[in-house]
Amino acid sequence: MPSKKPEGKGSRKAVLGRLIRMLFSFYPAMLPVALVCILFNAVVSSVPSLFMQNVLALVEQSWQTGDWSAVGGQILGYAGTLACFYGASLLAGFAYSQLMAVITQGSLAKMREKMFNGMQDLPIKYFDTHNHGDVMSYYTNDIDTLRQMISQSLPQLLISGVTVLTVLGVMLYFSLWLTLVVVAGVVCITFVVKRIGGGSARYFIRQQQAIGRTEGFVEEMMNGQKVIKVFCHEGEAEKEFDAINDALFADAEKANRYANMLMPILNNIGNVLYVVVALVGGSLLLSGATNVSFSGLAFGISIVVPFLNMTKQFSGNISQVSAQLNSVIMGLAGTQRIFDLIDQEPEADEGYVTLVNAKEGEDGSLTECRERTNVWAWRHPHSDGTVTYTRLAGDVRLYDVDFAYEAGKTVLHNITLYAKPGQKVAFVGSTGAGKTTITNLLNRFYDIADGKIRYDGININKIKKADLRRSLGMVLQDTNLFTGTVMDNIRYGRLDATDEECIAAAQLAGAHDFITRLPQGYDTPLSGNGASLSQGQRQLLSIARAAVADPPVMILDEATSSIDTRTEAIVQQGMDALMTGRTVFVIAHRLSTVQNSDAIMVLEHGRIIERGTHQDLLALKGTYYQLYTGALELD
Repeated sequence: MPSKKPEGKGSRKAVLGRLIRMLFSFYPAMLPVALVCILFNAVVSSVPSLFMQNVLALVEQSWQTGDWSAVGGQILGYAGTLACFYGASLLAGFAYSQLMAVITQGSLAKMREKMFNGMQDLPIKYFDTHNHGDVMSYYTNDIDTLRQMISQSLPQLLISGVTVLTVLGVMLYFSLWLTLVVVAGVVCITFVVKRIGGGSARYFIRQQQAIGRTEGFVEEMMNGQKVIKVFCHEGEAEKEFDAINDALFADAEKANRYANMLMPILNNIGNVLYVVVALVGGSLLLSGATNVSFSGLAFGISIVVPFLNMTKQFSGNISQVSAQLNSVIMGLAGTQRIFDLIDQEPEADEGYVTLVNAKEGEDGSLTECRERTNVWAWRHPHSDGTVTYTRLAGDVRLYDVDFAYEAGKTVLHNITLYAKPGQKVAFVGSTGAGKTTITNLLNRFYDIADGKIRYDGININKIKKADLRRSLGMVLQDTNLFTGTVMDNIRYGRLDATDEECIAAAQLAGAHDFITRLPQGYDTPLSGNGASLSQGQRQLLSIARAAVADPPVMILDEATSSIDTRTEAIVQQGMDALMTGRTVFVIAHRLSTVQNSDAIMVLEHGRIIERGTHQDLLALKGTYYQLYTGALELD
């Protein structure tokens, strides 16, 4: 599979270019209209200077000739023209504001959608290696800086930039000498912006990164608040937060110090430039110098006065450009982080074997069909164009499997085992022995380094991951409930399940009784990961969710660890019914839950050191015997 090019990384110019292309792809018709409105308003801003020059030239001419008869009518004509321009500018401004509201919020919605949809395709490894709070920062702080840049900074930067170019053109039209004075001032402004703006840009980028680290730490502390209080770790947590918060303060303070320093300096340079233009213009008037311009206009008061206004307008817009640059830089820092998330390599899936509904003929042959038949088959296309169907039975075999989360740190060594259809295989051993890692490999959350895993005789690397996982049911030690009703959370296992099927699954798991005692029964709303329920009740719902999925293979990872002994006895009956006829992998610390397993694997340091039935392992009097008799305890 070809890798995605990480376009988000690189220079700010590359990030800005990609963002603009993306905005045009979101709104190919609306955005150009908004840009035309912006450009029109920017050009109209230079009209008053032309109007003033014409009026002053008319008054100056009438003063010299003494003929004032036509002055009033001509001035009214100029005023009418100016009013038409401003009326059109008002309409363009209104249209622009409405369009930008849609473009800004719509672009953010589409960007969040791209981020979230892309995140769904990321491998589990990404979430295991990235702080969840930092990931959340993409959707909050980074999106907010992008919003400010799209809605305010970029449009204002464009308006100011076009205004500067328009005014500069009018200046050249009026007087070359005075324009050269203004250009000299612009050189000074550019030098200041480069020296000070470069420092602020560097620290604004560091500020965005520090915000992500801060939010990640806060999220981690919120999740671990009970542990913090139990172990009286508040003081240490405060010290760690202070260190992270101080680092954020240092970066933000330096970034804003540079940014706040820039505007006063630029304003004062603008004021000095205004004075210099007035002095030069007055000197040229007194010396009787001839005007050098593209217009051929005579040098006089009608040139100097509007030129002074344009100088103020010019320097003010230069200052606006400089001020918006900081917001743009901060926005681009957030945008680059967003693109980095979007550009993460999706989970690779080279599988081509799919899971389909099937009908079984009298001769035992399988035929693919659309309707749900509760008979599943692996559809296996071959290179010669033929297709074979293998009934989904739940035969899982591992051959000489090695695995490492990190290169050079192998956690599973030469694992070989098999689970025939309908068998129950249990894994026991100390924490870190590799029990959960095996189930992660069955789901292909991670891929093995060496060896083979076959599912119904098919190498699982050939099976599409979505279809593989659809054939596996999993109940984890850590429960996850979602915002919605109790019924919604059970139906999460199979979205097309009926209410009756969900209720039957709850009865099977032993959850029906407590659900009927809830205020609204199955319609009781849940939020905050089911905070209103006990840990045992949440686990029962998790088991019911797996039951409604009705998969041929079940993985129970400490599924009853959060249930008390009395509840466990009730649940065990439902669990036994759930496991009947299925291939089951069980990870348990309570050895009482695995005694009836067809095979028990004892793992230590990533190796299977003992295997057999409960009675076989007791007779062996090895590690399992010591665990069972209490001579050795699980971690």
